[in-house]
Amino acid sequence: MDFGLTQEQEMIVETTRSFVENELYPHEAEVERTGHLDIDLVREIQKKAIAAGLYAANIPEEFGGAGLDTPTWLLYEKELGRANYALHWTCVARPSNILCAGTPEQRARYLEPCVAGEKWDCLAMTEPGAGSDLRGMKASAKQDGSDWVLNGTKHFISHADIADFTIAFMATGEEETPRGKKKLITAFFVDKGTPGYAVRDGYRNVSHRGYTNAVLEFDNCRVPAENILGEVHKGFEVANTWLGATRLQVGATCLGRADRAFRHSVEWAATREQFGQPIGKFQGVSFKLADMAMEMKAAELMILEAGWKFDRGEASDADMAMAKLKATEMLAMVADEAIQIHGGMGLMDELPLERIWRDARIERIWEGTSEIQRHIISRALLRPFGA
Repeated sequence: MDFGLTQEQEMIVETTRSFVENELYPHEAEVERTGHLDIDLVREIQKKAIAAGLYAANIPEEFGGAGLDTPTWLLYEKELGRANYALHWTCVARPSNILCAGTPEQRARYLEPCVAGEKWDCLAMTEPGAGSDLRGMKASAKQDGSDWVLNGTKHFISHADIADFTIAFMATGEEETPRGKKKLITAFFVDKGTPGYAVRDGYRNVSHRGYTNAVLEFDNCRVPAENILGEVHKGFEVANTWLGATRLQVGATCLGRADRAFRHSVEWAATREQFGQPIGKFQGVSFKLADMAMEMKAAELMILEAGWKFDRGEASDADMAMAKLKATEMLAMVADEAIQIHGGMGLMDELPLERIWRDARIERIWEGTSEIQRHIISRALLRPFGA
């Protein structure tokens, strides 16, 4: 494995970081203060992101995206992760890769407009009674002639308020397994405005201000069979095929936020004086910096190695779980220590640290909780012994 960045990778990192600092940072304070991201501002920054070649960089080149390999994409995500989440996700959108699994007609209708910045998508899996246990979902779809009728509720659905359509995962049957009955899941495209489909305001969230969640309600919502993504009863298969690297995406954005907090901490420790010397001279502070740097390096290596293995077809579920777990728990540690180093000033909104600290909390929950990641890892370790 070559640990050096190519010239192209260095250019992507530099371009993305410059864009984040010049186009996103100036708007963070307003979004944090109001919890709102103005759509006119979104469109303004979106045009600049498209012109800079940063929009839809995760989508394969054959479908109109930048076609970045996974490690390069993760380096790009790290740089975007430095900024307020609502700003970087909405203004520099990365459409869901699962859209690539659609038929040519579906790609023309859904993927291509997302790549062009004309539409946004959202994924609907989580329900009030089915979080980590997605097989426990109760929202269902039943066939009625050539149509399917959807009923049920989804919640915690990110940015559904601005999404032009959702990819809704619904229970469409059951099968017998050695461990009992297991629900079969199918994915459906559902356009905003479809009768029986409603988007309700979600919950107030301490993390990622301006990045909304919503409650989706399906009440005898009728969609044609042509709106099925993939095959009937194969919703999880299509998700596992196309969404496999999303845990690495979460981890990569954590790297960017941790690095931003760390840089503030090093500068503060070198310039803030107490008892006649910089506080970085005190072991209580300097050792914190050393531990932060070590944890950041370990997390970044794990993320990039998993990305490298992903492109080679060698990444296991445990690889992805370890990388996500390490990066998210590292961010929690770095954010907390950054505030401790800054003292009272760390909690003031003049610095981004209190925001990074708040935002860090959700990372250990979404895209699989830390407990789920540990379950995946331990299961992989024990499976060879039949345990």
